[in-house]
Amino acid sequence: MKHQPPPPPLPLSQPPSLGGATGGVVASAISSLNGNNNITTTTNGIEAGKCRPTLYPKPKTPSFDKDRDYIGFATLPEQVHRKSVKRGFEFTLMVVGESGLGKSTLINSLFLGDLYKNRQMPNVEERIEKTTKVEKKTMDIEERGVRLRLTVVDTPGFGDAVNCEDSWRVCTQYIDEQFRQYFTDESGLNRRNIQDNRVHCCLYFVPPWGHSLRQMDLDLIRRLHRKVNIVLVIGKADCLNKQEVRKLKERILQDLEDNHIQLYQFPECDSDEDEDFKQQDRELKASIPFAVVGSNTILEVAGKKVRGRQYPWGVVNVEDPEHSDFIKLRTFLISTHMQDLKDTTQDVHYENFRAQCISQISQHALRERGKLKRDSISSTNGFDAAISETDRLLLQKDEEIRRMQDMLTQMQEKLKQTHLMEMKKNDSVIDV
Repeated sequence: MKHQPPPPPLPLSQPPSLGGATGGVVASAISSLNGNNNITTTTNGIEAGKCRPTLYPKPKTPSFDKDRDYIGFATLPEQVHRKSVKRGFEFTLMVVGESGLGKSTLINSLFLGDLYKNRQMPNVEERIEKTTKVEKKTMDIEERGVRLRLTVVDTPGFGDAVNCEDSWRVCTQYIDEQFRQYFTDESGLNRRNIQDNRVHCCLYFVPPWGHSLRQMDLDLIRRLHRKVNIVLVIGKADCLNKQEVRKLKERILQDLEDNHIQLYQFPECDSDEDEDFKQQDRELKASIPFAVVGSNTILEVAGKKVRGRQYPWGVVNVEDPEHSDFIKLRTFLISTHMQDLKDTTQDVHYENFRAQCISQISQHALRERGKLKRDSISSTNGFDAAISETDRLLLQKDEEIRRMQDMLTQMQEKLKQTHLMEMKKNDSVIDV
């Protein structure tokens, strides 16, 4: 009989096998308890099973998670973006200038729409006594899933009448009225759905045939430059050559400086901005006031379709920087500074109006409080005077009553003495 070597030791993570039928019965019982039907065990204990029994789990070593320090607030810009896109944006643009400067054409060219389909131009007789009005036109624009509700406030009749002294009054009243309405809504109980109709930007058109700003222009800009963001635009700039445009811009800026008028101030670029953006910002600042040409006509020039105007001597390409500042104005107004115009309206112009309203309300409350105090003091003094007069009358009545009582007492004493004297006389007569 040969000597058989002992079987190799089993790993510690597995239970020791029991020999013979007992080992098979125990292994099958363990496998049935664990619910594992894939375990097969032989009597000699060599094959422990195709998967490890759960009664003896192998300890796991903890692994380091690389994203363990990630909190998640880096997605805040995405949340704000989704919420803003879902809510949409609002922008109100006021256009001021006399008729014939291309205001309607420029607005249609900027936003690729037609806001003035049914507009009728007044004749000469109507313009003699024509007054400035306010017309609002609203259009919804959607671009790449972003919705913009654009409101264009036009002022037909501005500068068309013979007497234009009060042309600025309608513009200032409208801007103040929108500020006042927003202040009232903001101070109310329901502030969830406040509609913002405040004017965020005012495009003021300067005629190209003048040498500088007129007195009417200065009067309006002086009254509006602290209420709204004013951007000067030289309309129909194709009437001038490059040298004339440059001289007109210099004279306009000099007039603004002499009259201490401040237009919309471009914000300074951050230090981390790229050089292309800084160069674009410098070009926009150097282009003020913008000399623009508007057109709704599509022309074909050298095999390319462009937006421009056809003249006998050639074609004026509206989108060519050499011909017009139209691209710069559109970039400034829509692509780069639209949100800053809204922020400046909220943080500067509206806050100034709000501070004035609160100051007026406080002064009115102080005056009312002083008036109530004076009325209270006067009424108190009148009450005291009435009380003192009543006391004086009562004292007089008491004095009269006291005197009457004294007189009655004296009369009673006299009557008593008279009666005693009569009694004595009677007694003396009887004795005799």
